[in-house]
Amino acid sequence: MLLKDKKIAIIGGGPGGLTLARLLQLKGADVTVYERDVNRDVRVQGGALDLHTESGLAALQQAGLMDAFKSNFRPGADKIRVTDNQATVHYDQHEESSAASFGHKHHRPEIDRGPLRNILLDSLRPGTVCWNSHIVALEETGNTWKIVFQNGHVATAGLVIGADGANSKVRRFVTGVKPVWAGITMIEGVIHQSAQTAPRIHQLLNGGKIFAFGNEKTLIVSSRGDGNFGFATGCRTSENWVANSGIDFNDHAQVLNWFKKEFPEWGEVWHELFASAESLFIPRPQYCMPLNLRWEAKKNVTLIGDAAHWMPPFAGEGVNMAMLDALQLSECLADQRHTDLQTAIAAYEKRLFKRFARIGRLTLFNTDWMHRPAAITHMLNMFSGNIFKQLAFVAKSWLYEVPARFTPRSVAGTGSSPG
Repeated sequence: MLLKDKKIAIIGGGPGGLTLARLLQLKGADVTVYERDVNRDVRVQGGALDLHTESGLAALQQAGLMDAFKSNFRPGADKIRVTDNQATVHYDQHEESSAASFGHKHHRPEIDRGPLRNILLDSLRPGTVCWNSHIVALEETGNTWKIVFQNGHVATAGLVIGADGANSKVRRFVTGVKPVWAGITMIEGVIHQSAQTAPRIHQLLNGGKIFAFGNEKTLIVSSRGDGNFGFATGCRTSENWVANSGIDFNDHAQVLNWFKKEFPEWGEVWHELFASAESLFIPRPQYCMPLNLRWEAKKNVTLIGDAAHWMPPFAGEGVNMAMLDALQLSECLADQRHTDLQTAIAAYEKRLFKRFARIGRLTLFNTDWMHRPAAITHMLNMFSGNIFKQLAFVAKSWLYEVPARFTPRSVAGTGSSPG
């Protein structure tokens, strides 16, 4: 068995890394997760996640955690209202009854990040997660990796799996492929006690989600079970806009002024997002790995999640891809048909590349049309099931080709600089 007497280090304790740790422990593996957070409670977790039957939920099913998930997900949190930039509702899933349930391919139940993380953490053996472990160096000696952390701790492992997100420190030991600018910057925010601080948006949200479109811009709002909600604006910018904007994103007044200037056609109702001095804002420039993602499999290191295939969030696939990566990698590592780790890793990565080529293209397609003038029309056609209008839109939109920067002639190789 490939995993016998093998120390496995998973760098990163997000949903992908924790799911992988659970699945590998069920197979008898010796796993340690190294997470930079000081402890499990130090960081407020982000908003809700919708898990898909064929990926995120499939991983939880294999991990034996579906009962825990069903006890913690939020029924109704997946219901969407589509609005224009004046907050006029054009489509409302709250007025529909859904036939989708667990096992249905279109069922996408929502769970907050915090409860999902707790489910995964509580499923692991005590001591599996080594907190306050921010990686600063990785060195290979023979078949062993030496991992150095900011706190001075040093660990060794026979297999390293990078689950450390978009700005992965492990990626450069696997590939020199770089993520490419996707043309969109998002501003994420969290509204605390939204019923009091943003009452009109809170009422419009109705415990679900809002997708607002207008003037080639997007605004997505997502409820949370703690009385707060998260949101993200999206608009086209230059790659270095955040650094060059001069905006202090800790100053809600400056961010509100930016919104009024950048979203001038949008109704005043949205100004509630920026009214509270307690609101937190994070600018997130969006990147995507090249669609013909490839590299030669290494003998004892690989990647999952955003570390492997960073992409924008406009297809709702990020966490689902990471959890499916975890499922497929655990299966390959435990597959007795593979004679060594490198063969098992290569089998996993082959599936990853094929999957990302499809989902990454869909993501870039969504990123483009959601920031075009006819975005709300397409969204309404999609929800109404008007297949002929959808096909016409897709045929027209696919005249837009994925920019060449996402499909370079060669993306293989290794590099020495971080991705």
